[in-house]
Amino acid sequence: MTLVLALVMTALLLPWGAVAATRRLAALLPPREASLALTGASVLLAGGTVVALVGLFHVPFLAAHDYLPLSRVVAAWPAVVPVAAAAGAALVTQAVLVARRRRAHRSLLARTWDGTAGAVADGDLLIVRDADPRAFALPGRRGHGGRVVVTTGMLRTLGPAERDVLLGHERAHLRARHDLLSLTAHLAAAVHPALRPLGTDLDFHLERWADEAAASEVGDRRLAATAIARAALAVTPRTAPGRVRAPLLSVSTGPVPQRVEALLRPRPVLPATRAGRAVVTGLVTAVAGSALLAVALAYGLHEYAEFAVGLVR
Repeated sequence: MTLVLALVMTALLLPWGAVAATRRLAALLPPREASLALTGASVLLAGGTVVALVGLFHVPFLAAHDYLPLSRVVAAWPAVVPVAAAAGAALVTQAVLVARRRRAHRSLLARTWDGTAGAVADGDLLIVRDADPRAFALPGRRGHGGRVVVTTGMLRTLGPAERDVLLGHERAHLRARHDLLSLTAHLAAAVHPALRPLGTDLDFHLERWADEAAASEVGDRRLAATAIARAALAVTPRTAPGRVRAPLLSVSTGPVPQRVEALLRPRPVLPATRAGRAVVTGLVTAVAGSALLAVALAYGLHEYAEFAVGLVR
C-alpha cells in the first residue's frame, strides 16, 4: 500500500511544480502562444489529476473483478477502503465544483444578455444607453453570435481613433473565442488548487493578445496604449462587467499598467536566440512531461494493484 500511496501522491503533487514552469514559460512567449500554453497545461494537469484519483478509487473493485473477497484485500491493505473512499469523495467534490462554476458562468451570460435587451444593434456591436463607461466581449448564446457591448458613456469617453482600438480589442476576443479558453482554465482550476494561478495569468495574456490584435489593426502601438489606458481608467469597479470565476473579458481586465507598458515596446516575438529557444523547449518539456507522468503513474498504480491482488489470491 505504501507504493500505491507514493504513486498517487506523486501524481497529485506534480501540478504544483508544473504550474510554476508553465507560468515561467508564458512570461517568455508572445500573448497568443502564452494563452494556448496556459490553457493546454490546465487541461493536461487537470486530466492527470482526475486519472490518478480514478485509479486510486478503482483499487478495491479490482478484487471483485477477480472474484476475490474484499475482506482478504482489506486484511492485506487495511487502509485500502478509506483511501479509495477519500479519492471518490475528491472526485465528487471536483465534479460539483466544476458544475457549479459552469452554472455560474451560464447564469452570468444569461443576465448579461438580458441586460442588453434595449441596446441598439449595429452589426456585431450592441450600444447600451448608459452613462457608466463599460465595454466587453459578450459570447454568443442560443443561436446568437457574439457581440461587442459598449455603453454610450464609454463612447463619449474616447475619441474616434481610440474607439477603433477599443472595438478592435473586443472583436479580437470574439474572433479567437477567448471566452472558451478562459472558461476551460477556470473549470480546470476546480480540479486541483495548484491550477488557480493559471486562470488569472491566462486572463492577462488573453487581454494582451487582444491588445496586440487591436494595435496591429490600427497600425499605431502608442495610440493603442493610450486608448487601452483611457478606457480602463474610465471603468470603475462598480461598473465593471460581472466576474464569476470565468469572467466576461473586458478592456479593464488584468493589470492594465503592464499591458500599456507592453504596447509601448516593440511587438513581442518568440525567443530568437539559441539560449531562449532552449529555455522555452525545456519548460514545454517539463510541463508536458509532468502531465503525462501523472497519467503514467495512474496507469502504473492500476497495474501494481492488479499484481498485488494476484498475490493476495
